[in-house]
Amino acid sequence: MAPGAVTARYASQNDSGAWLASNDAPDNLPYTYRLSNPCIVNDQNTGACQGTDFRDCVAPPGRAVQDLVIEERRLVLADGRTIDNFAVPPGTAPGTQVGPWISVARACIDVTALNPPPSPGEVFRYFKELPLPKLTTKQQPPGNALSGLPVIFFTDSPTTQDFTVNIRGFTVTIAARATGFTWHTGDGTDLTSSGPGAAYPNQTVTHDYRSGSYTASLTTTWGATFRVNGGASAAVPGTTTTDGPAVTFTVLQAHAVLTNPYD
Repeated sequence: MAPGAVTARYASQNDSGAWLASNDAPDNLPYTYRLSNPCIVNDQNTGACQGTDFRDCVAPPGRAVQDLVIEERRLVLADGRTIDNFAVPPGTAPGTQVGPWISVARACIDVTALNPPPSPGEVFRYFKELPLPKLTTKQQPPGNALSGLPVIFFTDSPTTQDFTVNIRGFTVTIAARATGFTWHTGDGTDLTSSGPGAAYPNQTVTHDYRSGSYTASLTTTWGATFRVNGGASAAVPGTTTTDGPAVTFTVLQAHAVLTNPYD
């Protein structure tokens, strides 16, 4: 929720004295509520935000709690009156706001119901826009290869990265990890693996080539988990991909050469 004023249908204190705001109001509620940044109220009263002592509100994981001024305004009830018999013009419809805003309190108020934590789907939309790593393709032997000898593919680029983003005032930590690898060999073949491959002698991704020049690259599939305000970890419901830079190499044809062992 951006700093400013927001309307809530209901604001109340629980048994422990904590304030909560929501739009789930009792029937025939006599008031509507407005939650304002203290500076807005100060500006209205003094013309400038001066001497406002802002406080840090402690928010439990997954909750949004803000320092706000709570005001209420009378509503016309079903019988055409207000709760305190404030003068209402004849014919005013029930539910109409009448009279001035009345200050109730300034407090740390839980506005989670007005500004719910980001949903997994909302986090996924942010996840797809993150600058995820574009993994570099490595091959062995480096440089030219020989037909008849497999070319080894792997990447030594980072396969995890953490991001912190602000979504509607919530601090969301996204832990991205590479979950799949598609190796485009350059000869029309795609190889897939669940890991980043490895260099000789622990190779797991290899490909045989005929002689020629080839351009290979790697597409990485990324998944993620996320936390909202340091709360429990949850899965991001979807994946995205990045394409790494291409590498070009030549595969040479090996030729047998007869030699005289007596020379």
